[in-house]
Amino acid sequence: MAKFTDAQKEARRREILDAALRCFSRNGFHNTTTADIVREAGVSQGTFYLYFKTKDDVIAALADDESQSDALINAMAAAESDPVAGLTVLFNRHGQTLANPQHADEHRVAIQGWAEALRDEAIRKRVVANTLRVEQEIARLIARGQESGRFRADAEPQGIARALVALFRGLTLQSTWEGAFDSKLTAKTIEDMVRGTLLPVANATKTREK
Repeated sequence: MAKFTDAQKEARRREILDAALRCFSRNGFHNTTTADIVREAGVSQGTFYLYFKTKDDVIAALADDESQSDALINAMAAAESDPVAGLTVLFNRHGQTLANPQHADEHRVAIQGWAEALRDEAIRKRVVANTLRVEQEIARLIARGQESGRFRADAEPQGIARALVALFRGLTLQSTWEGAFDSKLTAKTIEDMVRGTLLPVANATKTREK
């Protein structure tokens, strides 16, 4: 019998998770069975159990998926030398993701995951850990801007980072409910709000005049 490589195993696991994502998006967590996921993934029940013991394990794995937050963090890191540009990239990337229909299933399931975190401590810990990763990176970016004199010294990096993540979560809910989403307008509005909060008064005034 041929042995699967680690890459092949990870690819199969990803296929099962992607299938579960589609099922959960259509039917919700509680109306989806392992049989539904198996059928959607085109694998056998035995193959499913090689990777996950229960449906709750699948939900936990999706809650653990850091691909979205990694994309945001990497985008900010790419603008390492310019904190203002880093935040602008963050707003634009988040807006583009919300406006992209290819990410609709991820957003619907993420919202369900937040609700599930209220009843499941393991999922809550995963969601909180993932949230803190993004908050800490945003706070680090703001602190770097303060050190370089680009941002106001009296701004509170952690508080602003927490407010931004809360705003992003709210936009995820709103765009999922409403469907249509103007990513450019939203990103520009958030950027103006944050610039007004972070930039020294003279710089913020010049930015608005532009």
